[in-house]
Amino acid sequence: MKTLYDKLALANSKNCNAAISIIIPTRNGADTLAELLAVLRLQTVQANEILVVDSSSTDETVEIATNFGAHVTVISKESFDHGGTRSSIAKLAKGEFLVFLTQDALPATKDSLFQLLSPLCSNSRAAVCYGRQLPKKDATWAAASLRSFNYPDQSSVRSFDDRSVHGLKTVFVSNSFAAYRKSALEEVGYFKNGLIFGEDTCTVGRLLEKGYVSIYASDAKVYHSHNYSWPEEFRRAFDTGVLHSTEQWLLDTYGKAEGVGLNFVRTQLSTLWQQKHITCMADILCRSALKLAGYTSGRWHRRIPSKLIPHLSMHSDWWSYRNSGT
Repeated sequence: MKTLYDKLALANSKNCNAAISIIIPTRNGADTLAELLAVLRLQTVQANEILVVDSSSTDETVEIATNFGAHVTVISKESFDHGGTRSSIAKLAKGEFLVFLTQDALPATKDSLFQLLSPLCSNSRAAVCYGRQLPKKDATWAAASLRSFNYPDQSSVRSFDDRSVHGLKTVFVSNSFAAYRKSALEEVGYFKNGLIFGEDTCTVGRLLEKGYVSIYASDAKVYHSHNYSWPEEFRRAFDTGVLHSTEQWLLDTYGKAEGVGLNFVRTQLSTLWQQKHITCMADILCRSALKLAGYTSGRWHRRIPSKLIPHLSMHSDWWSYRNSGT
């Protein structure tokens, strides 16, 4: 098996002989984790370590991770934080390149890691590179179209100056499959603790302010998608609204989110109209209305009775931990 240094020699990466750490947060991931770890063993680039941080799973997640040679850290379910938990493990990692995966993401090719890490090695200004998420085989049309919109087949580079052109999409990223330069993460204090979610987006926003660039590598592919129900679409959008309300600096710096959503809906409806999928158009219109209602409610969540809020949120536990000071 070739080392990372050998594999990236063609990418002018003589200064890139750095260790790789893969970090995977888990919670009852037995159904998908074994396949993920097995596929990681087949990658053309191998990590120096795989770090699993498990939120007290009640299934065989910890046993599976241990059997595959991963270093497992078990925390309480209540102490998990999207940003804080990833930061704590990142600080312990040995690698200069930190690859973050979720337990339900699956590399689509044997060179997915190589394709993800290459841009970081060939561009010293690159602090983060995220890969292309392809819909799973069971993905609905709505889920597949979202992946197509957010993860096109062309790679791109984003800098702070691009905010005037791309707005909030400038800081789009996903920790379901992303690699960071650890030294750059350290400069911005890693991931912010206490966010409902979106720790990746907020961190990229800070990295771009520091003069780094974010890279989207379309050749670095994983299978990852979610078939959200109508209520889940509302709740997911509600949480996005909460994030943008609590992290107002993101919108002040990079632009509003409504334009991105509107462009997505237009793209969906245009495609369905051409294909004469009238029933699916009705589904998309309902989903879009629920997303708008959810996002608006999330933006104004401070005016909603506190007892009602957890029922509107996809991350309902976050509210009880937040209110209890955990």
